[in-house]
Amino acid sequence: MLSQKRFNQYRIMWLYVFFDLPTETKQDVRAATQFRKFLLRDGFYMFQFSIYLRHCSSRENAKVHEKRIKRHLPKKGKVGILTVTDKQFGMMEIFHGKKEIIPSSPINQLELF
Repeated sequence: MLSQKRFNQYRIMWLYVFFDLPTETKQDVRAATQFRKFLLRDGFYMFQFSIYLRHCSSRENAKVHEKRIKRHLPKKGKVGILTVTDKQFGMMEIFHGKKEIIPSSPINQLELF
């Protein structure tokens, strides 16, 4: 019965990071690039240019990544963080032009802790 709780679609979370960062100076471009690279190193993948997603096994795991993001926020610009359940994520409709695209299922990843 523990395995049923572990993979419950209401327990598994998706973490979204939305940002609008300035790119007017070289320093701004560098800060934006560093922030995007940080997100990629932390396991996020690019959904759109300024929207990144990460699959988290639980709300607690999502909170850990939220704290990491907050420690790496750029000095300028806007950053938003949104957490949704796997059930909510599964209800998203994605379109490429007028054609609907079926979202790929997340890669199952083994967690040791």
